[in-house]
Amino acid sequence: MSDHIVKSFDEELAQLNDAITRMGQLSQTQLAGAIDALLLRDTTIAAHVVKSDLEVDALERDLDARAVRVLALRQPIARDLRQVLAALRIGIEFERICDFAANIAKRAIALNRHSPDEWINELAELGQLALKLLAGVVAAFRDRDSEKALDVWAHDEQLDDTYTGIYRRLIDFMKADPQRVPVGAHLLFIAKNIERIGDHATNIAESVYYLVTGETLAAPRPKGDKSSFDRIEDEA
Repeated sequence: MSDHIVKSFDEELAQLNDAITRMGQLSQTQLAGAIDALLLRDTTIAAHVVKSDLEVDALERDLDARAVRVLALRQPIARDLRQVLAALRIGIEFERICDFAANIAKRAIALNRHSPDEWINELAELGQLALKLLAGVVAAFRDRDSEKALDVWAHDEQLDDTYTGIYRRLIDFMKADPQRVPVGAHLLFIAKNIERIGDHATNIAESVYYLVTGETLAAPRPKGDKSSFDRIEDEA
């Protein structure tokens, strides 16, 4: 293989890396903006988050096209192949994270000033846990650090546990007064969107671990979301 071809291939891999890095930065910005919009009850910030989701979608499409082109023309092997496959997977995950951030921002607009402060504060704290996971996985990818990826993977359970507690108390909040249901439903969707962001950050952590080590994580993923197992009580 000529030096020119090798250099061109390296440049293409670097472009994939830069695109993933950019999407990771945008996902953090989007989630932080959605949390701010919720906490500050700021519809301007929320609208900006929703509008910026289009930029993320465009980046993901461009990343996908670049990765497919590399696979088709370069036929990479070993670590180079892992890098391209990881880029495809991680790009999709970051795009989904930004979708959830935009959904949170839309709910923040719908709630505006109709939600009790204590719930807004709790959801903002849940969002900060997700932001921490997101920052960790962006750093893991940047540094090609499997230990950082493992740390994110292990700490998703804390986010799940916190979400489960909020979910159960929101159900009680709505059961106590049917008039609270419209607000409570928006709050539940926000909480679930944040929990799902944690899941996607964990998916990225698994992809980073595979990229760095060439191995998949064999252990079952630690999960703390037990809301799906809650029983529905019969009416008295």
